Amino acid sequence: MRIVFSGASPTAIMATKHLIKQGHDIVIIELDKEKIDKLSDALDCSFLHGDAGKPAILSQVDPKSCDFLFCLTDNDQANIITSLLGRSMGFQRIITSVEDEDLGSLCEELGLEDTIIPARTISLHLNNIVEGLDNIELSTLLRGSARFFSFAAAKSEKGQIRKLDLPEGARAIYFYRDEKFYFVDEDTKVDEGDEIVILTQSKHLAELNERWNPKEVENED
Repeated sequence: MRIVFSGASPTAIMATKHLIKQGHDIVIIELDKEKIDKLSDALDCSFLHGDAGKPAILSQVDPKSCDFLFCLTDNDQANIITSLLGRSMGFQRIITSVEDEDLGSLCEELGLEDTIIPARTISLHLNNIVEGLDNIELSTLLRGSARFFSFAAAKSEKGQIRKLDLPEGARAIYFYRDEKFYFVDEDTKVDEGDEIVILTQSKHLAELNERWNPKEVENED
């Protein structure tokens, strides 16, 4: 995959190290030239000097050929602007990081579905530690080719969950409705907007993405 990071933040650098080992093509856009110089010898990836929030800079990574745009600078407003610009330029999927929890609702209104609020994620993890719920790590459960995939049910998909016609070997295991968690069985009925989580094999991810997150096709004149 071709993955672009806006900002050479500690999170971006750590993620880049792992993604490079997995064979992905990484590009980091960073405004601080000195930071690029320090990282270029340590990371086997491409760097682009400039402001990712400017079309002239972001267009240089060929957005329509990129699978992900991660906006991870320490400036919430910059991350939101870059995300909106990236969406208009054709990135397939955009992940937006905001520190201010109040901006999470704004991102939702703007249609930035993949918004990360680090403070909320960390606080939930700390709460789980206090409650003694941190004894199972997700990494110990997802082994080999096992993967999770989630999507929001469309109006046309209302009805019994077994009628979703999932790929062989893929199975819905739970869903969220109105922020509440429910396990799934064959008689479970799906409502529009339910967030359904599927356990599947990695080989089916492309098919699932094509079905529930299809790439936009440009109209030909």
